[in-house]
Amino acid sequence: QLVESGGRLVQAGGSLRLSCRSSGSLFSNHDMGWFRQAPGKEREFVAYTNWNGGITLYADSVKGRFTISRDNAIEILYLTMDRVKPEDTAIYYCAGVRRLYPDSDRVDPTKYDYWGQGTQVTVSL
Repeated sequence: QLVESGGRLVQAGGSLRLSCRSSGSLFSNHDMGWFRQAPGKEREFVAYTNWNGGITLYADSVKGRFTISRDNAIEILYLTMDRVKPEDTAIYYCAGVRRLYPDSDRVDPTKYDYWGQGTQVTVSL
């Protein structure tokens, strides 16, 4: 039900925007998150937004560089990535869940019910 796109090779310092399209009808009722997984590492939290975009959370490593947003009218979740670094290289996944609270749950990938297949982001020097 979730399909990511927008991943590509980008130079350090550059920008790109990931998209996550929902094929279901429940997108507007779901909290959404972005996670990433680099080779040999565990899946980690990147960003979260609640159902209406009024609440957002970011991992410290991306705060001030990445922006999560959503358009419920067309059921798309975005991750705008600015000033990317080589350490941002990973497969990026979007995920959804009905509601999540508190913040400790919002950053926990095991709390999410729906996942996309991922999109590869590679940042070169």
